[in-house]
Amino acid sequence: MASSVKSSKESYKKVKTILVSQPKPERSPYYHLEQKWDVKIDWRQFIHVEPVSEKEFRKNRLRPDEFSAIIFTSKLSIEHFFRLCEEMRVKMSMQTKYFCLTEAIANYLQKFIIYRKRKVFVGVRKIEDLQNSFNKHNEEKFLLPCSNLGAKEVVSFLKTNELNYQEAMMYRTVASDLSDLSDVTYDILVFFSPLGIESLYENFPDFKQNNTRLAIFGNSTNKAVVDRGLTTNILAPTPESPSMSMALENYLKKSNK
Repeated sequence: MASSVKSSKESYKKVKTILVSQPKPERSPYYHLEQKWDVKIDWRQFIHVEPVSEKEFRKNRLRPDEFSAIIFTSKLSIEHFFRLCEEMRVKMSMQTKYFCLTEAIANYLQKFIIYRKRKVFVGVRKIEDLQNSFNKHNEEKFLLPCSNLGAKEVVSFLKTNELNYQEAMMYRTVASDLSDLSDVTYDILVFFSPLGIESLYENFPDFKQNNTRLAIFGNSTNKAVVDRGLTTNILAPTPESPSMSMALENYLKKSNK
């Protein structure tokens, strides 16, 4: 992976503008970077989520209340599951079991159901954390709400354990319209997912990196950069730069000194 990271002197041209491919947060260490290094940082969501309509979902001939257990991999999956239940006028049984990948997801579930710990099983981070719970409830009929991207690791686990499950696409992650940026250039573009790179090319098929530097977070995002023949100039996480804000700061120390 390191071979895709540019480290020559020409990488360190002065930076005046940065575009972060995420929604603007209320608080962020990036605001400190703006003041300290006299750079302008803009925020723009390159991807967004769209709901699958009730009409489209009904084409699957699935009803959520036909399943005795639901697997939630994110807060979004919870939101769109209960949205469709409401639109379809489906009322889930009080006996329904819920398997949540993390405690944060389980806590979010409390907004939608009367929370009973005996009906909610919580992992730490990965689906494997719930192995014992799945072993105890392997006769259940599981529903896995997901996006158009699926949930490969979860599906692989369910198959390996020979559980009775069904995937159900309830929302989509799609490229945002960035056409208003067509005449705008930035010194640095910051990406956190392969989907962000895909959105860049969906909006600007003829994109050329030229003097634009790319700040990339994560191995999968970096692979998407390499696959497009682009160069990663700033990489995180690394031992020296565990966060993207720190990676940018370390870069600005050289480019804007």
